Amino acid sequence: MRKIEAQMNAAIKADKNWSSGNTQVVTNCGVSTVYLHGNKIALVDDTSVTVFDGGWQSVTTKSRLNAIINEFCNALTDGVFQKAGLWYVRDNNEVKDFHSGYVFA
Repeated sequence: MRKIEAQMNAAIKADKNWSSGNTQVVTNCGVSTVYLHGNKIALVDDTSVTVFDGGWQSVTTKSRLNAIINEFCNALTDGVFQKAGLWYVRDNNEVKDFHSGYVFA
């Protein structure tokens, strides 16, 4: 995990606002919203993680999402990956098409 992703996850855990480079965490009433280049890519609360591509299915977006998923979901069974240019979600080891707004609960 990249240093910026570890700092991002620490801010989410601490429920505090944080910003570094192209990544920002904004917290409000126990919900952390994560932005990459100003685009919303995740919502994290006590019971779920909702992932978005922010309009950009980039390597960096995927890396940030997987850092969040690894920290707040099950790192062994959940994640976002790309195959043949298309994004997919692995949720509890079940592969599904990625859609912006997918909820890991």
